[in-house]
Amino acid sequence: MTGLTTAQVADQLGVKPETVYAYVSRGLLSRARAPGGKGSRFDPAEVALLAARNGRRGGRPMAAAPAVRTALTLIDQGRLGYRGRDAVELAAAESFETVAHWLWTGQLDSACSFTAPAELVEPARAAAASLPTATRLTDRIRVLLTLASAADPMRFRTDPAAVVATGSTMLATMIDALPLRGAEPQAGRLADRLWPRLTGAPTVPAGVEALNAALVLVADHDLAASTVAARVAASTRAHPYAVVAAGLAAFDGPLHGAAANHAHRVLAEAIESGDPVGVFSERLRTDGRVAGFDPHVNRAYPDGDVRAAALLARLPELPAAPAVRAGIDGLVAAARERSPSPPNIEFALAALAQVAQMPADAGEAIFAIGRTAGWLAHALEEYQEPGLRFRLTGSYVGPPLDSLTG
Repeated sequence: MTGLTTAQVADQLGVKPETVYAYVSRGLLSRARAPGGKGSRFDPAEVALLAARNGRRGGRPMAAAPAVRTALTLIDQGRLGYRGRDAVELAAAESFETVAHWLWTGQLDSACSFTAPAELVEPARAAAASLPTATRLTDRIRVLLTLASAADPMRFRTDPAAVVATGSTMLATMIDALPLRGAEPQAGRLADRLWPRLTGAPTVPAGVEALNAALVLVADHDLAASTVAARVAASTRAHPYAVVAAGLAAFDGPLHGAAANHAHRVLAEAIESGDPVGVFSERLRTDGRVAGFDPHVNRAYPDGDVRAAALLARLPELPAAPAVRAGIDGLVAAARERSPSPPNIEFALAALAQVAQMPADAGEAIFAIGRTAGWLAHALEEYQEPGLRFRLTGSYVGPPLDSLTG
């Protein structure tokens, strides 16, 4: 591939070279190594298409979004990294709270632990117990977050040390105040404490390790829609609880967080029918896609979502019903036929939920808890930027002023 150099792409798009790599991370551009392995080369057609999209629409210049410079996450060459460390390797070696602390501070403290004071947990737990039994896990998390915020008089502090302290308390409260489905856990990592709140199945080390890995793997993914919402809130100097609430609001949409629920329904249907190939085929026929296997979801992973591969590789170590194994393996095999569509992280979360006998919305809850770490990391960056910088200009397409008056 001859292609364009990074400098040429930056000049054509009118951006800085680091913004070009941000486009790569977000899947807007693909790149290849230059001959000899030095530098990168970009497809001129892709660059031209992005330039046109970023240029003019409807005859009016589009308002430029503020540049979001971030040192948190890079998705490149099919790999996912947090502050320069491979996320899959972190998921295999570190606790979720260690990785959250790494995202927040750039310090890898394997001894850190997150706890919440009883004065926050007890009222939140009582409120959660009063909710209807059928309340979604993410709705419970939203209620717990509101109560914890109201009970925290220091929530308005946005200096780094305060945000890190608030974040560790917030995550611990989110988890410790959820109702138990299994035996009361001993004090331990967040994953140890979350397991019996998601399933009544016996606690098995391999299961907890898989849950910990899942939380790490979904902790951040560059500027996803919910992360942008969180950064916009932080730009107004909203406190950390409000930032996470903004992220949760955007995350609640069917095209974002609820995608894990869609994948769970597909997997459940495959398990119940005993015909995963038929389920896959029928979903393609009626929907044009299969939730959990959409090839357009993560263009940044040309060989498949590395997060899904890492999580699915852990599941054979967990006890599971033969029908569950057959459903998972059958769907993956069906997706591999003819035009391969590797599973994405939503399918892997659905598979974990099925193997561990978790409720249908467990994948969404795991995603929300894990991504809270990323939202707060982005808030820490945004608090250092000028306030209220996300002020875009609308491109008005309505009638001229006064044209409707008599």
